[in-house]
Amino acid sequence: MLRWSRFLPVALFFGLSFARWASAQDLLVGQVAALSNPATTANAKGIQEGIKTYFEYVNAKGGVGGHKVTLISRDDDLTPGRMVAITKEYIADKRVLALAGYVNTGGITEVSKANLPGQARIALIAPLQGDQSIVGAANFYPFRSGYPDEVAALIKEAANTQKKKLAVVYWNITFGPAMMKLAEEEAKSDGVNVVAWVPIDAKAQDKFDAVMKQAVAAVVKARPDSVLMLISGRYSLEFIKQIKNSESADAQLYAMSIVPSGDVVKAVGPAKARGLVIAQAVPFPFSATLPLVSEYQKTMKEYAPQEPLSFSTLEGFVAGKITVEALKRAGKNPTREKVLKALNSMGELDLGGVYVNYSPKARRGWGLIDLTVIGPGGTLLR
Repeated sequence: MLRWSRFLPVALFFGLSFARWASAQDLLVGQVAALSNPATTANAKGIQEGIKTYFEYVNAKGGVGGHKVTLISRDDDLTPGRMVAITKEYIADKRVLALAGYVNTGGITEVSKANLPGQARIALIAPLQGDQSIVGAANFYPFRSGYPDEVAALIKEAANTQKKKLAVVYWNITFGPAMMKLAEEEAKSDGVNVVAWVPIDAKAQDKFDAVMKQAVAAVVKARPDSVLMLISGRYSLEFIKQIKNSESADAQLYAMSIVPSGDVVKAVGPAKARGLVIAQAVPFPFSATLPLVSEYQKTMKEYAPQEPLSFSTLEGFVAGKITVEALKRAGKNPTREKVLKALNSMGELDLGGVYVNYSPKARRGWGLIDLTVIGPGGTLLR
């Protein structure tokens, strides 16, 4: 099936606004994501595709109130200032009724700190972000479970499998320090012995190789039987690559949901990737045990058959579904204010056996965690 979305990356390349191709009657939703940076491209493009697929499904059935819903995507190349600038451009265009599916931790952090959604009275729906101090800002409506839920689940797994010597590797930026402190509390509570706390200086990007070599050496020195990684992107992939070629190659590795299993398999191969446990902050997309996942699989097969099922496309699909529900509840001629009012009065929304709950007092996402493991051939298993 040929879609205009197939041509949109060309528009991105030349820095053009997608709104030029949208009808004056379209309901526009803005996304900013690090679509071209290798560290985030799998998650960013997956979420983008999931949103577009859900919008195409809705538009094929008449859209919302007879209007097409159109996603405008812009690439910030993992640059926080660029995400802020593009968000301000969206805010300046009154045709953009909501924001959704943002990907770039640093950028989302800056958007939250600047209170851009709050000041502009525009909703930011389902960003790929699990830090509650960030998504707790005004007009953020999260879907995925929080990073604290993931860390707690992984520590619990280490305890349940009787790991005796856990090493914790963490970033010194973004969610790293807070999740390190949480890991310390959870390990103490669950009786897990932590033999090393290994910080990674993510600010020293010009010394990446030296920083990673030093971190791996510190872990190996502690002789752990398990390692909890509170890192992502190229840092997590390089760490896995080096640790699997070290004396600690047999240590059980635990990763957060922001580490795509496919990237791990590409980086180290199926054999070395096997056994890695990854926390998942969205439902398992490969088994239709939930009505939401059944709907997702059916829609992807019909409208995006070339796109493999994944956590990121499911997350984008849900972001699109929440956005459309808000637009529908906003009534005829929706505005940003009407969309916000619809979200704040939504209460508990059943997405298909998966729930979110939005009100003026609290905005809660899914709240559950699945633990998955990379199995034979690089397949992801529950």
